[in-house]
Amino acid sequence: MKDANGRMTISRKIKNIALLQGVIIIYTISSVMSKAASASGDHLLRFFLFFGMEFVALGVYALLWQQMIKRFELSVAYANRSMAVVWSMVWAVIFFHDTITVQNVAGVVLVVIGIWIINTDTEVA
Repeated sequence: MKDANGRMTISRKIKNIALLQGVIIIYTISSVMSKAASASGDHLLRFFLFFGMEFVALGVYALLWQQMIKRFELSVAYANRSMAVVWSMVWAVIFFHDTITVQNVAGVVLVVIGIWIINTDTEVA
């Protein structure tokens, strides 16, 4: 829905950005499946299960990404893909018990600030 000036309403913009982040989350989950597949060792069934799940996640991501680039300027959509760094770090901690360093936090803060600037300065279709 657009306001009197023809711009997208705030709630619609937030919804579209949340959808974009959901698509990025799907993309990062594929890397979790990839790492799980690589850790399967000699368990071929487990390897094929995780490899298949990675393939499905990437397929779903590809279809949804096409819809997202219809809603956003291409530069905005790709800038938001930088959030994959944040989501990958979250998954690394949750699934693989990695530790977060001060440098990781500093990098994530810079990414989030950059995305915030881009998302607050652009128009969503």
